[in-house]
Amino acid sequence: MHLGTKGCQAGLLLEFLKDYDADEIYLVGDIVDGWQLRSGWYWPQAHNDVVQKLLRKVRKGSTLIYVPGNHDEFLRDYIGTTFGGIEIAESRIHEAADGRRYLVIHGDQFDMVVRHAKWLAYLGDGAYTLALVINTGLNKVRRRLGLAYWSLSAWAKLKVKNAVNFIGKFEEFLAAEARRVGADGVICGHIHHAANREIEGLRYLNTGDWVESCTAVVEHYDGTMEVLHYPSILRAREAGRAEVARLAEPAPAGRRAVA
Repeated sequence: MHLGTKGCQAGLLLEFLKDYDADEIYLVGDIVDGWQLRSGWYWPQAHNDVVQKLLRKVRKGSTLIYVPGNHDEFLRDYIGTTFGGIEIAESRIHEAADGRRYLVIHGDQFDMVVRHAKWLAYLGDGAYTLALVINTGLNKVRRRLGLAYWSLSAWAKLKVKNAVNFIGKFEEFLAAEARRVGADGVICGHIHHAANREIEGLRYLNTGDWVESCTAVVEHYDGTMEVLHYPSILRAREAGRAEVARLAEPAPAGRRAVA
């Protein structure tokens, strides 16, 4: 989510939380961006609304497990405790409705840059923030031209060989960790790259983020896992409403000839 940053799509996230309910909710790290908040406070009402909405779901009976990431690592001091019905956990094994077991973890533990060269991780975070600023201006122009959202950083990740290799290695490490703990798959975050695929017989699921992709992993009541891309869902709804409105329009009056 990266609450506390200007890049957080809190408005869309709030709409998603209104649209979807769940018996169990996992916050898979980097929910509050402590790195950015240390350099300058930014916390608009929309970010507060997201927190309040999550707390309201807990009060209504949802179980909420918060798995901290590297941007909210300050919460790792509270692993094993519960605040207001929210449990803080380093990781968790989630058993789906179909009996499959998933390791739920943020994933930064398997990022060698974060573990051994934090200064480089901070530098990379600054570059990512700059890319988001450029992206915001670029997409304002695209919206005026009637074009869909386009992500500069996602494009760069897929084009730069080292970034592609990093994503591939990260996915393999997480799948191997799931196998080590006897799970059937892994649900993680960290690299801002939503995914739902099989790696050597294990299911790899990445939640993506609420900065660019606006995606989340959901489990259906039959145990099926799905990555939802919320902007696509909204576009489909809007197209459906437009089609209903078109069909509801009165038929044009008859004409003797048309060309």
